Parts: sequence; structure tokens; C-alpha cells
Amino acid sequence: MTTSTTPRERLLDAAGELFYREGMGIGVDALCKAAGVSKKSMYQLFRSKDEVIAESLAAVGPAYQASLLPGPDDERSPRERILTVFERQDQMATESSFLGCPFLSAAVELKDPEHPGSVVARRLKQDLTDFFQAQLVAAEAADPETLAVQLTIVFDGASARAVARAQELGGIGTATAAVLLDAAGVK
Repeated sequence: MTTSTTPRERLLDAAGELFYREGMGIGVDALCKAAGVSKKSMYQLFRSKDEVIAESLAAVGPAYQASLLPGPDDERSPRERILTVFERQDQMATESSFLGCPFLSAAVELKDPEHPGSVVARRLKQDLTDFFQAQLVAAEAADPETLAVQLTIVFDGASARAVARAQELGGIGTATAAVLLDAAGVK
């Protein structure tokens, strides 16, 4: 269990860990037990398990993105900043706790695009695409919007491959992203 102090924080922390590790099907009883919170308290804090899913994804978002994205003071070129995301993903995939992108996993498992968790996951995935696009605009790429989507697809594909194959990426995402950037003339 985590060291959060309020029942709400403990529920969100436990949900973030359990949903990532065990999947969205984890029961409310198990979630409450892991958080050290009664079911009654959970339902006083959240309207539904769906709301817990959405809010736990939103809570995980900033730390996950910070672990991938270069900071605002990073002065490397846009190309290097983009490739950093793939290098960091490659490093994450070497860790035994890596189970892929939490937002991609959530959206795939939830299936319903209108589920509150899917909405949050989609927004957080869009943040990554927006980062790529901003870098591509700075690099004066010809079609930054399309290339940003392509890079996101490479990221998601590499994430899925690492999980499905249960092995490290070995730089394949970084190499594939570099090919796309080369083809677009992003130096």
C-alpha cells in the first residue's frame, strides 16, 4: 500500500497500481482492501468504479508523462527531444514492472470510447501526440500533424510489442521513429 494520507488519495493510488497491474476488472472489494478504505467510504468519495478508473488515470498521467517527455528547459533539438521519448520508453520496457502504456492499456480494455476512463486515456494519449506535433512544428516539418500521429502509432506499437512479446524493445521504437523523421527531413 502507498503512503497517501487521505482515503481519496489511497483509493486513487491503489487504483492506479491495481488497474495497471491487474486490469480494469479488479473488483471494488479488492480495491478497497488495497487502499485500506471501506466500500461505503469509496462510494461517498466517488459515484462509481468508473469514476475511480477515470480519476486514477488522470492522477497517473502527469508522472507518466514526466517520465517520458523532456522538460521545458531541455535545449536539445526537436528531433532529439522526440527521440528521447522513444529512448525512455525503451528503458521503461527493460523494467519487470513494465506492462505497456497505461492509457493505451486502459482504452483497449475498456473498449467503450465513451467510458469515463477511455475519455481520460484518449486525452492523455493526445497530449503525447500534441508534444510530437509541437516539436515537429518547431523543426518546420512539412506535415507535422500527420507525422505526430505516425510517431504516436510507433510509440503505441512499441508499447504493445514489449508487452505481447514479453521482451525488451532493443531500440526498435527509437529506430523506427528516426526513420520517419529522416523521411520527413527532420534533422
